[in-house]
Formats: sequence, structure tokens, C-alpha cells
Amino acid sequence: MPILNFSKIRPDVLNFVKELRKDQTNGISEFFQRKENQEVNFQALWEKVMKGNALFFKSKRMHEDLAGLLTREEMLFLARMHRFTSDYAADLDQKRYPVPDNVKVTSVDAGGVPAEWQTHPDAVEERVLLYLHGGGWILGSPKDHRSLTTALGQATGMRVLSVDYRLAPEYPHPAPLEDCAAAYKWLLSSGIKPQNIVISGDSAGGSLTLATLIKSRQDGIPLPAGAVCLAPSTDIAFSDAAYFENGETDPILGDVGLFWWIQAYLAGANPNDPLVSPLYGDLQGLPPLLLQVSTAEMLYSDSRRFVEKAKDAGVEVTLETWDDMLHVFQSFGLNEFPEAKEAVTRIGEFVRKLFY
Repeated sequence: MPILNFSKIRPDVLNFVKELRKDQTNGISEFFQRKENQEVNFQALWEKVMKGNALFFKSKRMHEDLAGLLTREEMLFLARMHRFTSDYAADLDQKRYPVPDNVKVTSVDAGGVPAEWQTHPDAVEERVLLYLHGGGWILGSPKDHRSLTTALGQATGMRVLSVDYRLAPEYPHPAPLEDCAAAYKWLLSSGIKPQNIVISGDSAGGSLTLATLIKSRQDGIPLPAGAVCLAPSTDIAFSDAAYFENGETDPILGDVGLFWWIQAYLAGANPNDPLVSPLYGDLQGLPPLLLQVSTAEMLYSDSRRFVEKAKDAGVEVTLETWDDMLHVFQSFGLNEFPEAKEAVTRIGEFVRKLFY
């Protein structure tokens, strides 16, 4: 049974979600037109995912019956499908809303990690926004986040280095974090001063942003000027049942089967490890932080609890919330909702104040 309750979603948001799902459905259809993807009984597999998702929400934890519900081969297949449909939808979106012609996009090897520079003509050369994309640690790329990251580059007046870190299930923790930390160290080694760097990310990328700060401090590496997190995941140990309260109003995360995404990422790692659940880290000494989140999404409680702990640790941290919005509405709704444009503008204001 689906978790989502359409009657609780704002009408204009619901209409947008329906159009988004049309694009995704078309992407799935094209995915299954390829011969190599036709050998799996997808209906039976998706029924297993929905069964696991229902148990995940009912038990409000990673129930022992979820362990091994999906095989590694099934996870790999689902990850490949999600990546295909994400790229498909991103291509359509960027045809509708092209990246501005005056933004220069170039690929780069960032210390052994693939990434791309995105440079607006007004960007300050020595200032860099290091961006870590979301996607539940199993999908996502600089390409499918390009509309958001180029908008952030313009709003902040910085060059953007968008990181294409390794993904689970092929590369579980700590591989994604190692890549993000390596890209940050590469920036420092290339002569960019830490006080001229801001790290940012959404969802899983927001988690990796906070984990990169914690890891850098542990490793004795100078911290950046600040960080911006859009609806970060901060507690995949699920120590607070509030995580599940917004399932009915989260059309992005409620019904996708997050339980196996997290299993694929952890691959047996301790969910209480601060480098996978930053909420459990020592937050003292972290730079100024901005967190943005919708009060209607599942990761609202993760943001709220992290901000409370950061404040207790003496961190300069700001929480900005919007009602009735999508998970990472700044990206999904960038060209649809005034709230998304407002949020991007506020990110620009926060970042610019770090330098003055």
C-alpha cells in the first residue's frame, strides 16, 4: 500500500509531481525497451520493494526482516534503472530550461575524482562552491544537478566544482565520502584557500557535506568558510520515529523504498558512525552552516535535530524552512515555485556574507 497521501499535498505541488512522474514513467519505459533490461520480472521485484517499504514505515526502523529482502543483483538492477530515469528526466528538464550559454562547463580530474567546473562570467576566480549532489547515495551526478548548481554559482558569485563521487551498491561507504574529501583536498592543493571555499550538498549530498567537515577536522585539514545543506540526511540509524511522520506528504521519498538505498550504502557499516550519520558527530568547531528544508518532507526532523545539536555545540547555524514543499524543492522546483527561487537567493546572501 502506498505511503503517500495525495489529499495532503498542495495542489500546485501535486500537479508538478504528476508531470515529473510522467517524465519518470517515460524514462522507465525507455529503460525496459533495451534488451538487457528485459530479463528481470520487474513487477515482482517492485512488489518486494513496496512490501519492504511498508514494513520500514510500520516498524519505524530498519527491521530485521528487511535484511536480505533484496539481493545485491536486484539492488544493482534497481540502481541502474533509477540512474537511467534520473538522466532521462534531467535531459528533458534541461531542454525546457537550458543552462545559460554564458556558463562554462568543463570536466576535470579533481584528485582522482571526476568532477566538472561550472563558471559563470561574474564568478570570483578564487572562490569555489564545492557541490556534492544528492540521490540517496545510489544515483545522481553533476549532470542531473546542473540546473541547480549553475543557479547557485550565479547566486553566490562563485565557481562551482560539482563532484561525481562513486555510488552504491557498487561503491558503498566509505567510497562516496573518500571521493568528496579527496576533491576538497584537491582544491586546497591547487591553491584555493579554505576561507574561500564553501561546501554544499542536497539530501545524501548534504550528509556527505557534513561528513566531509567532520572528517576534515579529524584529519587535521583546514575547514572551509562555511557549508550549505539542502534537506540533509543526518541520522540513518533512525533514532527518532519523527523521520517517518512526513511520509504521507513527501512525494519524492515516501514511496521509493529508501530502506534498500540505505542498506546498499551502509553495506554493513555502523549507522551510528558520525561519518554516515553526522548527527552523532562532535560538532564543535564547525564553520557557519545554513540548512534549508521543507516542513512537509521526511528529512525535516533530521535537519531540525542536527541544528539543535549544532547550536548546543556553539556552531553558528541557521535553519530556514518552507511549508508544503517537495524534498529538495530548490532543485526539483527551481523553474516552477517562487519558494525555490527564494531559497536560492537566500543561499547566495548567506554565502556572500561569509566573505564580508
